Amino acid sequence: EVQLVESGGGLVQPGGSLRLSCAASGFTVSYNEMSWVRQAPGQGLEWVSGISSGGITTYVDSVKGRFTISRDNAKNTLYLQMSRLKPEDTAVYYCAVGSHRGQGTQVTVSS
Repeated sequence: EVQLVESGGGLVQPGGSLRLSCAASGFTVSYNEMSWVRQAPGQGLEWVSGISSGGITTYVDSVKGRFTISRDNAKNTLYLQMSRLKPEDTAVYYCAVGSHRGQGTQVTVSS
């Protein structure tokens, strides 16, 4: 059974940083294309970043240079390092593989 458990969200001031984690079970992270998606209040899902099985990383333009996706194969865990956070980054962040998503973790950027 595929399970994804996100953690690491919270309240942070503009310009701050957070690292999100996504602990995976039931499959191997490094063998799959993984993504982070987010949903801001009142809006639809937005794809944020992805990492292919070969390690190729991609980002939506709005986070390029600020966010870094990575994985720890030994821990079967996906990460999203977020820096220089902006209020418009406020959302629930989910990790995803195929049609599966975790429960999400709330990120709030506010002074």
